[in-house]
Amino acid sequence: MLKLRIVTACILGCVLFAGLFLLKPDWTAFGFGAVLTAGAWEWAGFGGLQSRAARAAYAAAIAVLLTLSWRWTEEPPHLLTLLVLACAWWVAAFLWLVFAPVKHQPRLALLCGIPVLVPAFVALARLDRASRGPIRGPEIVLWLVFLVVAADIGAYFVGRSLGKRKLAPQVSPGKTWEGAVGGLVTVALVAWGGAVYFGLPAGVCVPFGCAVGVFSVIGDLTESMFKRSAGLKDSGVLLPGHGGILDRIDSVTAAAPLYALGLFGSGVIV
Repeated sequence: MLKLRIVTACILGCVLFAGLFLLKPDWTAFGFGAVLTAGAWEWAGFGGLQSRAARAAYAAAIAVLLTLSWRWTEEPPHLLTLLVLACAWWVAAFLWLVFAPVKHQPRLALLCGIPVLVPAFVALARLDRASRGPIRGPEIVLWLVFLVVAADIGAYFVGRSLGKRKLAPQVSPGKTWEGAVGGLVTVALVAWGGAVYFGLPAGVCVPFGCAVGVFSVIGDLTESMFKRSAGLKDSGVLLPGHGGILDRIDSVTAAAPLYALGLFGSGVIV
C-alpha cells in the first residue's frame, strides 16, 4: 500500500508541477476549480446525497460559488475579508473537533462544504497569480504544498515508529500526538528552507509555517470527522492508495486560507 501511495503521490506531484509552471494562470485557476468541484462531488456524500443527480447539483452549486467568489475577491479588501472568515471557520472547526466531534446533521455537513472548498480555491488561485520582486506565485503555491506534505510525512513516519498517545481517537484513531509533533518539526525545517530561498526572515517564517502546519492537521481531522459521521472510510476511490480527492487535499483546504492571509496581509506578495 505504501508503494502505491508513493507512486500516486509522484504522479500527482508531476501534474501539479506542470499545472503551476507550464500553464497560463487562467488555466491553472481552472484546474484548481475543477479539483475543488470534484471535491464537492465527494463532499456531497458527507451530507447523505447518494444519487448522481443530487451530487451533480451540489457540485454545480459549489462551482457557481467558486466563480462568484473569484470575481468578488478581485478587490484586495474583499480577498482579505474572505480569508479572515475562512480562518475563523477553521478555528470553529477545531472547537467542533474538541468539544462535539460526533454531533452532525446531513444538511449541516452540506453547508460546511462551502467554507471548506470555496476559500481554498480562492487562496490557491490568487496565490498562483501573486508576485513581488523575485517571488513568483507558482513557487509560493509550491512552498505551501511542501509545508502540507511535510506535516503529513513527518506525522506518518514519526507516528508509526513512536506514536502511543492518540490525538483524536473519536475522529481519526490512527493519529498520535507524537506524530503531530514530528510533523511540526518537519514543517519547521521546510519553513526555514523556504525563508532562506525567498530571502524572508526565518524568525517569522518558521512560526508562521508551523501555524500553517497546525491548520493542515485541523483540515485533515475535520474531513475525517465528516467521513466518520457519514460512515465512510474514504471520500472516494479516484486516487489509488489515497482514496478520493478530498482525502488528498483535506489538509490544503485548511492551510491555504491562513497561508494566503499571512502572505497577502503582510504585503510579502500582492
